[in-house]
Amino acid sequence: MKNVSQAPRESISLQAQPAHLIRHVDERLMSYNIEMTEVTGGTFWKSYTAEQIAGTQEFPTVTALTDVTAMPELMQCYPPIDLTNKRLRELARQLGPAWVRVSGTWATKTYYDLDGVTGGKPPEGYANVLTGEQWLGVLDFVSYVGAKLLISVSNCAGDHPNGEALDLTQAKKIFDFSHHHGVDISAVEFMNEPNMLELSGAPKGYTAADYARDQDILYAWVRANYPKCLLVGPCTTGDPSVKSVESKDFGAGIAALTKTCTTQELLEETQIPLDVFSYHYYNGVSERIAGVIPSAHWPGQMAHTDAYLAVAPACAKAHTALRDKFVPGGPMWVTESGDAGGGGNTWASTYLDVLRTLNELGSYGTITDGVIFHNTLASSDYGFLEPGSFLPRPNYYAVLLWNRLMGTAIYDCEAMNRDSAHVYCRSRRDGKPGAAYLIVNNSLTDALTVTLPKEAMRYTLHAQTMRSPTVLLDGKELTISGVCRIPELAAQRQPQGNALLAPGSCTFLIL
Repeated sequence: MKNVSQAPRESISLQAQPAHLIRHVDERLMSYNIEMTEVTGGTFWKSYTAEQIAGTQEFPTVTALTDVTAMPELMQCYPPIDLTNKRLRELARQLGPAWVRVSGTWATKTYYDLDGVTGGKPPEGYANVLTGEQWLGVLDFVSYVGAKLLISVSNCAGDHPNGEALDLTQAKKIFDFSHHHGVDISAVEFMNEPNMLELSGAPKGYTAADYARDQDILYAWVRANYPKCLLVGPCTTGDPSVKSVESKDFGAGIAALTKTCTTQELLEETQIPLDVFSYHYYNGVSERIAGVIPSAHWPGQMAHTDAYLAVAPACAKAHTALRDKFVPGGPMWVTESGDAGGGGNTWASTYLDVLRTLNELGSYGTITDGVIFHNTLASSDYGFLEPGSFLPRPNYYAVLLWNRLMGTAIYDCEAMNRDSAHVYCRSRRDGKPGAAYLIVNNSLTDALTVTLPKEAMRYTLHAQTMRSPTVLLDGKELTISGVCRIPELAAQRQPQGNALLAPGSCTFLIL
């Protein structure tokens, strides 16, 4: 970082082996989405132009959201993603154990043409078509990268003949097809963001009572036929009954733009118990839809602040009461997460968002056990990989280091936190005795001193500027070579005693 003070703040003393174990958590915490629209081809968020990123081009004026997937000022049409691409597959595999979620608003209106009878034309009541070849590509990708598969099923007018209850024809097709080809669906959400009802693709006039009835229909069938499949839900965004400490709606405020219902209304009449509670979280809305709900947009100059970083853990804490009510004792999953609803901000693909991403991962395990599905692996401005080229963005290297270094035992180190300094401690991923620390110094002006009880291995992520499209590891730019060769993520030896952490840096210390 340039033009900043190096004056150290109060030192933070680390422990060689923290005494207070909070919990053990899922090794697949860091997971990701591949949207159904990527699989089939279709509309998704427009990429920002270089001028928009630079701040010299205005965004189209958007004052209302209807069918978001069809709004040309926000969306563009993309071809299906190539899940056989060697770079994509190898870089995903490097991330290690993960869940892959195939869902999104597009999925709610997708017809499963797995036996190739439609000629690519969706039947009445559906908006798009998934072919057998495309779904085989998903199954092969999931198998290759060693992932588990979570999906949501369609729930549009086509799934409700004559306006009646959910017809299971579609769900049976995709579950049975997947099983026949050797990759079972390991978890299912009924539909994507059901609390927004019709805006999420449900039939016209669909109600919370309809949802409860239909979720039970689906989940009773899954329980009977695929008993190992986890039942997940309700996958809401911006539940109006859940408020943050600032009394703002969570879920980027998007749910405030349309007719919504609460988690309570969706689940109170259901009979089939869930295995996992799920919700969606974003840190506000992106620049491209800020005109619709300005109060939910965070300006870029705030994206490093304590207030901004506090949104994700506050959201998790607020949802635990709902989890405890509807899935007592169960895990809690964030089945979509990213820096902003609406395809990400102009800084989502830069180093600046690394602070938010790592702080969300660090804080989540201190609150609950679960999984966070980053939206997305390789689409839009918030993807880990750049669309098309599949080149890694800064967040990719951040979560790669996280998965290689941070274990599954969570230790309490809340007392070590300071203003603009966030400390998280876990067991070592390699299983050796000791501790793995993550320290986010989100001050952009002041260095931070930590005191080590013994020698440690140090990995510090930083950048030339906070909005840099590349990330440095201890001064070395991280770039792949050839098709998919990851650079060596080498540690620096940090002697016992004081270590200085630069402003705007994220440091892993392995003791």
